[in-house]
Amino acid sequence: MSSRNKRNKNRAKQQQQSTSITKTTTTNTPPPPVDDDVLDPIDQNDVNDVDEIVEKINYTSKGNATTILEQLSKPYMAFGVLQTMKTARDIKIDKFSVALHGVELIKDTQLELNFGRRYGLIGFNGSGKSTMLKCIGDRMIPIPDQMDIFILDREVEACDKTPLALVTENLSMQVQKIEEELNNYVLDPDADQDVIQDLYKRLDELDPDSANARAGKILCGLGFNKEMQQNKRAKDFSGGWRMRIALARALFVSPSVLLLDEPTNHLDLEATIWLEEYLSNFSRILVLISHSQDFLNNVCTNIIHLHKSQLLYYNGNFDSYVRARGEKEEHQMKQFTREQNDIAHMKNYIARFGHGNKKMARQAKSKEKTLAKMIDKGLTERVVADKVFTFRFNECGKLPPPVLQFQNVSFGYDASKPIYKNLEFGVDLDSRVALVGPNGAGKSTLLKLICGELTPTAGMVRAHPHLRIARYHQHLAETLDLKLTPLEFMMKEFPDVAQKDETMRRQIGRYGLTGKTQVLPMEYLSDGQVSRVIFAWLTYLQPHLLLLDEPTNHLDIETIDALAEAINDWDGGLVLVSHDFRLISQVAEEIWICNNGKVIPWQGDIMSYKEGLKKQIMEEYDGFE
Repeated sequence: MSSRNKRNKNRAKQQQQSTSITKTTTTNTPPPPVDDDVLDPIDQNDVNDVDEIVEKINYTSKGNATTILEQLSKPYMAFGVLQTMKTARDIKIDKFSVALHGVELIKDTQLELNFGRRYGLIGFNGSGKSTMLKCIGDRMIPIPDQMDIFILDREVEACDKTPLALVTENLSMQVQKIEEELNNYVLDPDADQDVIQDLYKRLDELDPDSANARAGKILCGLGFNKEMQQNKRAKDFSGGWRMRIALARALFVSPSVLLLDEPTNHLDLEATIWLEEYLSNFSRILVLISHSQDFLNNVCTNIIHLHKSQLLYYNGNFDSYVRARGEKEEHQMKQFTREQNDIAHMKNYIARFGHGNKKMARQAKSKEKTLAKMIDKGLTERVVADKVFTFRFNECGKLPPPVLQFQNVSFGYDASKPIYKNLEFGVDLDSRVALVGPNGAGKSTLLKLICGELTPTAGMVRAHPHLRIARYHQHLAETLDLKLTPLEFMMKEFPDVAQKDETMRRQIGRYGLTGKTQVLPMEYLSDGQVSRVIFAWLTYLQPHLLLLDEPTNHLDIETIDALAEAINDWDGGLVLVSHDFRLISQVAEEIWICNNGKVIPWQGDIMSYKEGLKKQIMEEYDGFE
């Protein structure tokens, strides 16, 4: 008898037992009220009072896997009070607070995650989004024990195991844990039948008889062919590909709570499209950080906006959030204006008649009391527009065409296996080109040929003698000396600039790095802030031609929009590689497909390319065996 048949037989038996037990069920009683003093935020002046911190952690994390000492050893901390039943499928935490290196990022707000919802977590770089996910993943807040959590925050280890083996390696342990939970629920008269049904569904998904096939399909969707899945060892893959294996493992487990921090950063367009389609059908709790508006629109059912240390909730996808927030702020501004007019009128009346005849004085006194009540109740705040960082590329000046030409160019890292053959094309200062194509087709290689980092094995790349080229790529941050501050880095890169300190401060400040941030070692900055330092450096080079290879990684949505606006206002040329369809649609006027050793213009826009590619990818995925 197969494991699936055994489970079906057990399921019928357990459901029969559950039915007989539930006849005597009693009404669930809500948890006892929590003392308001339990979770007062830690005052940083008293941060040395370790006993108080331990008491808070001990209260809020009781029963969780992470120990108190482990929590204290981490640079981030979180506190909160569980408001849902321990057997619930939803998470509701009151007085939720998160701190990093002693700085409170999220303060006394409510965390609410409901089963079956897919949340997009948005907010400025450095607001605390990634730290929040880490705190949830480490169970620093009281999350019901039966809810397993998977956070994607690092690639798999570089070992001798194959991707397929790594994805399925803990299968028996996961099945055993779910079966134990099922047994506990069947004996519980208050057990939620929806929870039981979901556990049975998870057992079916993890059935050992079909596990390898299911894991293989997931890996296929993320770009692994059979040879890569079954014969190539993890240590032979780059960090980006090992991150894909970690993502495949998370999707295979399909946990109660799945936390993804920029999952598309290491994906190409094909894998991004597949992941978007896959996650749009995720049936449990998903919390997703992404810089791609297009991705958020197609995956999310809800948006959580981390704003001014609070979590604000919106129904619908990203576009719905933009509309709802706009309407909310418009209403708030009208309310603010009305209140201020009323206050001005009352103050004027009080000033004029407060010392007049008795009747007028009585009315003035009444208005004074009304004004005091309004203030005590709380006035509507003025809507303050989000601070948007403005990118600016300095004018590069004109160069007569042709600026750069490929003449019969061929190239291959192995001469017997050329990546490109006989390329013929040109790039000028008015070019706005996006390169697309399957992973491994050579998009990044083509950028290296353009900037001269690689030399053709045949043919010639002819560039104007005064052409200045700057290339941004996703691994550029790894080459920086992160011990340096942004200011020290810029002064080191441009030692001959007059009034160096003032000039470099101004240049960095244009990219949202001001005050203390300029003199803080880059190792303490967020990935998004380091990316802005790189852009400050690139633009100061005043290039004629800008080569951008995945520039949106680690940038927030507002910064990406600012980058697109700066490119459109600039007079230089652009060649772009990106998995962000929205950025491509904003800045690209031509789409070039790199594939089979050729570079071919696409006759259409990027969204028509995406639709055709999506159909092709899903056909390959459905047909994978």
